[in-house]
Amino acid sequence: MKPALADIAKKMDRACVSGFVIALSGIIGGQLLEGGRVGSLLQFAALMIVLGGTVGAVMVQSPFPVFVRALKMARWAFFPPRFDAEAFVTQIVDWAAIARKDGLLSLETSIASISDPFIKSGLQMLVDGFEPEKIREALDIQLSVYDERQRSAARVWEAAGGYSPTIGILGAVLGLIHVMENMNDPSKLGPGIAVAFVATIYGVALANLIFLPISNKLKTVIRTEITLREMLQDGLIGIAHGEHPRLISARMKGYME
Repeated sequence: MKPALADIAKKMDRACVSGFVIALSGIIGGQLLEGGRVGSLLQFAALMIVLGGTVGAVMVQSPFPVFVRALKMARWAFFPPRFDAEAFVTQIVDWAAIARKDGLLSLETSIASISDPFIKSGLQMLVDGFEPEKIREALDIQLSVYDERQRSAARVWEAAGGYSPTIGILGAVLGLIHVMENMNDPSKLGPGIAVAFVATIYGVALANLIFLPISNKLKTVIRTEITLREMLQDGLIGIAHGEHPRLISARMKGYME
C-alpha cells in the first residue's frame, strides 16, 4: 500500500466503512438468493427522481451556507476528526503551573501559538484579567453558538432522511403513471413498473443506509467535540481561579471517563 493510501486508511473510520459494506452486501446478497438480478436494481431514472427531489427539498428547507457546511461535514462519517484529550489536559495543566508561578500575564506568549479559536479566546481573556465568571459566560455563549451551528448542518442530513422515502413514493407513482399511459404497448410495461418499485427502494435505502446514519454520526462527533470544549473551559476557569494544577488535571480527566 502506498504511503498516501496508508495514511487515508489510518484516518478512515473502519466501522463506518464496514457498516456500509455489510448493508449493501446484505441487500444485494438477498436479491441474488431470491433469484433476482443486480441489474434490475440499477434504474437511473429512479435514482435521478429520488436524489434530485431529496436534494431540492433539503435546499428549500436549509439556508445555502448551512447546506454547503452539511456537505463538507459529511466526510466526518468516514474520516472523523481526531481529538487528543490527553494532549489538551497536559497543555492546560502546563499553563496552570506557569500562571501559578509567574502570574496570568506570563501566558501571553502562548497565545500566538494557539490555533483553536475557542482556546485562544479563553486564554486571551485570562491574560486580560477578566473575572472567572465573565470568562465562563463568554465561553458559554461561544459553545452554544458553535453547538447550534454544527447541529444545524447535521440536521440537513436528518431532513434528507425524512424526505427521501416520500420522494421514492413519488417516483413510484410517476412510474405507475407511465405504465398506465402505455397499457397498449406491453414492451413498455416492464421498465415502467421497474422504475416504480426501484424508486421506492432507493428512497428507503438512501434514508436508512446513508442519510440518517450520516446525521447520527455527525451528532456523535459534535457531542464529543462539545464535551472536549467544556473540559477545556473548565480548565481555563480553574486557572482563572488560581487552582492547583493537579486539581485542574483531575477535574478535566473526569470528562474522559
